[in-house]
Amino acid sequence: MSLANKVLAVNDDFPIRTDQKVHSGKVRSVYWLTKEDSKRLIHEKSYNVAPNAPLAIMIISDRLSAFDCIWQAEEGLKGVPGKGAALNAISNHWFKLFKENGLADSHIVDIPHPLVWIVQKARPVMIEAICRQYITGSMWRSYEKGERSFCGFQLPNGLEKDKALPELLMTPSTKGIIKGIADVPEADDVNITRKNIEDNYQEFNFSSLDDIKTYEQLLREGFVLISNALADIGQIFVDTKFEFGYAQDSLGQEKLIYMDEVGTPDSSRIWDEEAYEKGHILENSKEGFRQFLINHFSDSDVLLNKDRMEERLALASSTLLPKEALLNVSDTYLSIASKITGTSITVSDNPREEIIDVLDKEYGLII
Repeated sequence: MSLANKVLAVNDDFPIRTDQKVHSGKVRSVYWLTKEDSKRLIHEKSYNVAPNAPLAIMIISDRLSAFDCIWQAEEGLKGVPGKGAALNAISNHWFKLFKENGLADSHIVDIPHPLVWIVQKARPVMIEAICRQYITGSMWRSYEKGERSFCGFQLPNGLEKDKALPELLMTPSTKGIIKGIADVPEADDVNITRKNIEDNYQEFNFSSLDDIKTYEQLLREGFVLISNALADIGQIFVDTKFEFGYAQDSLGQEKLIYMDEVGTPDSSRIWDEEAYEKGHILENSKEGFRQFLINHFSDSDVLLNKDRMEERLALASSTLLPKEALLNVSDTYLSIASKITGTSITVSDNPREEIIDVLDKEYGLII
């Protein structure tokens, strides 16, 4: 089988029984199960969720998103071999560690296949919970231009690129467009302050003012736990993004949980510690691919300037990158996933067939 066929590039056309439209994001597709199938699986599998909780099949693809665009390569390579399995394996590892250490549950209730999660419906907190331990990336670019105030924090003068911040910073941004909040533009991914959240906690989908402290505690504790675990394998946890939401357990109790993925090369910057101590940044995350794109195109502003989004999308759709660019991402993701989980990640020969088979024979969800 060719390398291109090992990549799961399309994940919104599986014959899964659903009575709702399939929601497909840049990387994952979500199939909401019928009420009957949700109730049946909760009973058959004894999931720790409310008996009437809506469940969904979430299938991760191998598509590669960067700068809000999907990128492809020559020879029909429409994604990164092993990327989806690596991301899921890493998230599964951290979610398990969170639960073992008494932090919080995640939205995942079952893992039928390396590319598949069964998740319970959650009410998302409309915040991209970003945590930073080093100054780099977009924060450094703004700092270099003279900006010192970030999400309510005032940074001192004299900080150096890629060096540790004076303290661990939580710099949240909006998840989606939040309307009607003073000083917060109606746009996705806008930096916000803790006061913005406190003054408008209901608009951000918090159930109570006290839950802001809970989210901050879970963000900080989750970051520190991952950071310490990565340090044990010679890696530096630079920054990351968490997402949170509310769900009910089997007793109907509402709880704040972790959502989406966590601590992955897609949602985090991870640096090799040995290389860093020698003065070299070796990326074990998607940041390496972002830097490749910036160097690959003569006009890198099109990738960094949000006002040029239309041009950027046109550029991505009309460009076939060198195959090696995506294979390098594959090597990075598979390597860091193996280090984190302690297990080699297998790249499936036919992920689509495998997924259909398991969802049919073990879950009865294929039509």
